[in-house]
Amino acid sequence: MHIFSRVTAVVLAAGKGSRFGGNTPKQFQKIGEKTPVEMSLSAFENNSMTDAIILVLDPKDPDYDERSVQYITEYSKIRTIVPGGKERQDSVSNALKYVPDGVVLIHDSARPYVTDDVINRVIEAADKDGAAVPVVSPKDTIRTSGSTLDRKSLYQVQTPQGFRTDVLRTAYEKAKEDSFLGTDDASLYERMGKEVTLVEGDYRNIKITTPDDVKEESKVTYRLGNGFDVHRLVEGRRLFLCGVEIPSDKGLLGHSDADVALHALMDAMLGAAALGDIGRHFPDSDPEYLGCSSLMLLSEVNRMIKEKGYSVTNADITVICERPKIASYISDMTERVAGTLGVDKDRINIKGTTTEKLGFTGRGEGIASLATCMLEKKEG
Repeated sequence: MHIFSRVTAVVLAAGKGSRFGGNTPKQFQKIGEKTPVEMSLSAFENNSMTDAIILVLDPKDPDYDERSVQYITEYSKIRTIVPGGKERQDSVSNALKYVPDGVVLIHDSARPYVTDDVINRVIEAADKDGAAVPVVSPKDTIRTSGSTLDRKSLYQVQTPQGFRTDVLRTAYEKAKEDSFLGTDDASLYERMGKEVTLVEGDYRNIKITTPDDVKEESKVTYRLGNGFDVHRLVEGRRLFLCGVEIPSDKGLLGHSDADVALHALMDAMLGAAALGDIGRHFPDSDPEYLGCSSLMLLSEVNRMIKEKGYSVTNADITVICERPKIASYISDMTERVAGTLGVDKDRINIKGTTTEKLGFTGRGEGIASLATCMLEKKEG
């Protein structure tokens, strides 16, 4: 089993970001509830393979002290805050003085959408090969003034870029001696004759340069509801479960078609949306609902929750009865429910169980059902 080196992430946040506009550097302008710096720090704070973070800030920033206290307080992996230099290369050089031996990741805080998978791939490859850079293939055709370039040999480079700390430190010292200013960390590493391993990046891991690059993150609210219903089995009634008619010598007694499974589901949906229960919306005293199809009622409940901005994320329905056996009908049931709610079938789970011949369901006197439903609402 491979044992990974100690991993330190250097998060660069000392840039001016002049192309973004405004008086505040882009890395400190909020995207939803967090700034790019906070989003980048959170990515490494929550990454299980990252041991420590070194943050680089602009010492001329009037909010330098306030930001330093805030970040050290909020992110437990931050070991120190380093003042940035005139160029990005100077900032990295300053930070490397505080990085212990192992693997170092250099990340631009202007890439706030970096994922855990990208970070892990870079760490693993850098620890194994000495250096790794995440890349993606360009989606657009690339041209020079005279010809079209082959996209198969072109890559867009992202961060974090990962290296063995001692070798990267040497590369930076060499660049300083030669007064060489590279485009990124990998260019300094490669000019020493060393190869960089390319790993899969992520198209979402964009660099924020202008306001058009900012993706406003939607806030998603989740609500959970449950429902339970029981109906008596009687002769002379048709039996409906989850919208499917099932051959049976008895059916369920009720004002509507008495589909006990759909009634439980509707109560779960209404409960999750804080809209009461089916008795409140479809009372058995109203002749309009006499013999009504519960699929029609389910469609109406779905309309109600959509009016409140919710949609069904998933639903799980359990039918409790000794007989009839419903296994052969579950596929049709799932299709009916999913179609009525307008969701994919894999969001709906329906199953049957018994009470081992105990109680009223065990005696065949009735059927019970319980349901759990998750709703979601996206805002922003």
